[in-house]
Amino acid sequence: MRILVIQQKMIGDVLTSTVICETLRKEYPDATIDYLINSSTIPVVKNSPFFDNIIEFKQEYRDSKTNFYLFIKQIRQNRYDYVIDAIGKLESNLITLFSGAPKRVSFYKWYTQCIYSKVIHRKTKPITNASAAIENRLRLVLPEDQIVSEILSPKIFLIHEEKEKAKEFLESNGIKGKKPLIMISVLGSEGIKTLPLEYMAKIIDEIASTTKGDILFNYMPNQEKDAKTVYDLTYPSTQKSIHFNVYAKSLRGFIAILSHCDFLIGNEGGAVNMAKALGVSTFTVFSPWIIKKDWNMFEDGNDHDSIHLIDVRPELYGDVSPKKMKDKSLALYKEFSIEFIIPKLRSYLQNINL
Repeated sequence: MRILVIQQKMIGDVLTSTVICETLRKEYPDATIDYLINSSTIPVVKNSPFFDNIIEFKQEYRDSKTNFYLFIKQIRQNRYDYVIDAIGKLESNLITLFSGAPKRVSFYKWYTQCIYSKVIHRKTKPITNASAAIENRLRLVLPEDQIVSEILSPKIFLIHEEKEKAKEFLESNGIKGKKPLIMISVLGSEGIKTLPLEYMAKIIDEIASTTKGDILFNYMPNQEKDAKTVYDLTYPSTQKSIHFNVYAKSLRGFIAILSHCDFLIGNEGGAVNMAKALGVSTFTVFSPWIIKKDWNMFEDGNDHDSIHLIDVRPELYGDVSPKKMKDKSLALYKEFSIEFIIPKLRSYLQNINL
């Protein structure tokens, strides 16, 4: 049997969807499993034993209809028996349709259900602390009565050499492992997923004064200016703890450095998901428009905790789903007073074993 799993989204989605591949590996141990993902997300699933091949979806397939046609032609030649489309967008709809696989599974959408041999209805309320994101992905593979007993957490696989290289890099920059090492997810992937910079500076001041640890910043290269703004907004005493220039040059390098951290704190996104997959403790600040129960994976109030505006100002939402407030997210962030966040953060820092 040959199986294709499709997940052409961002790092967090790609990492989370590896639970589909792991479940398939258990269910069909002799099958060949291919994982179709965007080029930029490959480093996060490198060395995973849960699939056999990565099918790289390149930007050129989006930019050119001819290139996309040649790509789906190659997919058809692979003669898949079973396709799981974990994203359900136009590109994955077409890939699935033209794969020729007799068994095709995805999430229910009324306008695309005819493409698939089976569709799964997402459930909005999680039944475990794994989150709706994990549970709904497992529903693509398992019957409902097996979800609780077969819960899996995403995993990242680093080799010894990668971890050692990261350790040597940290030590060469004066980080010897004698103090707590904290990674700050200082910016979200976009403005509507980023806590106001002055609020983040206050959070970092609190972390520095409480932990007396070494602090690293995580941000994308095009976000360096905003990251520096946050740094400049922190107290001079805090800045002595921040190693602003200790920065990985690649995603895989970042993952290796993160594996040496004691905890990660900051904006919800791929970095939080990677930390959890490495067994690193997390404190997450959710964007006001993200549905918390979809992505607060394995939150227990101790090793993993979080805060969302709806937790402290539910009256701002009423009966409206946070997802429908996306266009108001920047205004809602202004309501996310640091006075709400700091007490929850202090509680988290007191609970974890520094």
